[in-house]
Amino acid sequence: MRFKDVFSIIGPPMIGPSSSHTAGAARIGRAARQLFGRLPARAEVLFYGSFAATYEGHGTYSAIVGGLLDMATDDVRLPDSLAIAGQAGMRVGVDAGKGLFVHPNTAELRLFGRGEDEEPAFTLVGTSIGGGNIEIVNVDGFKTSMTGHYPTLVVRNADAPGMIAIVARLLQLHGINIGTMTVDRKSRSGEAMMALETDEDFPPTLREELAAYPEIHRVDFVHLT
Repeated sequence: MRFKDVFSIIGPPMIGPSSSHTAGAARIGRAARQLFGRLPARAEVLFYGSFAATYEGHGTYSAIVGGLLDMATDDVRLPDSLAIAGQAGMRVGVDAGKGLFVHPNTAELRLFGRGEDEEPAFTLVGTSIGGGNIEIVNVDGFKTSMTGHYPTLVVRNADAPGMIAIVARLLQLHGINIGTMTVDRKSRSGEAMMALETDEDFPPTLREELAAYPEIHRVDFVHLT
């Protein structure tokens, strides 16, 4: 990701101490919350690299949990997020991840629903790349690249001809310009996912319009700014 201006380096309005370790972490957690669509009953957080070494002192753990509670980077409740999560009924565990990581500031989130399933209902890997900027690089096993700088539409669909054209056409009809798009699939003719960052926000009817197509399985939105 390229920084577009000096404000991308300075970082957003935030509760400190660190734009990378606190603001970026909060944004990763908030992206996971918005894609999951609800408050998880349980969350497992794995930190890699620099995150793993300093997540307590830099407030990274509290920031991630605050993001899962849908708190913005400047929410004054961020330092108290662990207590707030407990009051809301969300259990959270943290550990240092093992193996390779895509960036020195990497977090992997595993979210669980209300059941006691051993497998997470949702997974996300995000990196904090400086100045509060992030990149979401994996969602439920799909490779992607989402920054959170723009309104983002995430569509899961059958890997069938014409799906990208359907989504692009609906956005065109609403006068929405696509800035970036990433597409991945788990297997040929299996499930696919596209993530589209746009210049304009989405109308409230878009979810229903997309869901009307049987090949489209799920529609989510990410709004971090």
